[in-house]
Amino acid sequence: MTKAETLYSVRGLRKIFFNSLNPNGYEALSGVDLDIYIGECLVIAGANGSGKTLLMKILAGLSQATEGEILFRGKPLDECKGQIRSSVGLVFQDSDAQILGETIEEDIRFGPENLKLPKEEIDSRLEETLALLELSEKRGFASRHLSGGEKRRLAVAGVLAMGCDTVIMDEPFANLDWPGVIQVLKIISLLKQSGKTVIVLTHELEKVLAFADRLVILWKGKVRDSGDAEAVLERLKGEWGVRDPRKAYRNAGDCAWL
Repeated sequence: MTKAETLYSVRGLRKIFFNSLNPNGYEALSGVDLDIYIGECLVIAGANGSGKTLLMKILAGLSQATEGEILFRGKPLDECKGQIRSSVGLVFQDSDAQILGETIEEDIRFGPENLKLPKEEIDSRLEETLALLELSEKRGFASRHLSGGEKRRLAVAGVLAMGCDTVIMDEPFANLDWPGVIQVLKIISLLKQSGKTVIVLTHELEKVLAFADRLVILWKGKVRDSGDAEAVLERLKGEWGVRDPRKAYRNAGDCAWL
């Protein structure tokens, strides 16, 4: 893929939290420099607490950075809030938190309706999204009764119906059984094929690394490495809390991950 067009350019990003336990401030993100390119599948790996979710919330406009420069398509992030709202979709780890409609159809309609789109446009997006994510036959199903994988598929459908061309998936494999994982992987493949920018935040590299155009390692709020996945894995350090998924499993005893 070409890296001609930059979606996000991040320089010197810091996020500091102040509270009674940290009167001097806790630095959750520290000097983050990162470029994200249009149409790429970027995998950001890091242990719990490394800052992955916080970073993406800032890029999605859901949290404010303490310091640093963030450009979105070449313009300061603060000047692009409306554009980000309609073009960048965040799929949370807890898909239930994003389900707002009683049925699949109602849930997919919610975003476009909130954007005040014309009814004809909403109807068109609904049908396209249902077909794309193979949900047409379940449009009347109760959203809350879906499986974990189906709920994530519905969350992505809602994002796409809003017209988002960038999809951020936060720990998309969390709490899923094998069929659910397969559903999510099919979604990532589909998004890549359709030219969307896909950002996957995960510590489960073995499930998704084959789809990655680039791999970024985040640890203790800092970008430790970035680049081609194979090259990054060769430089991987144990203290970063990310496991090299290329380990060969010789027998069942090897699958303990210890």
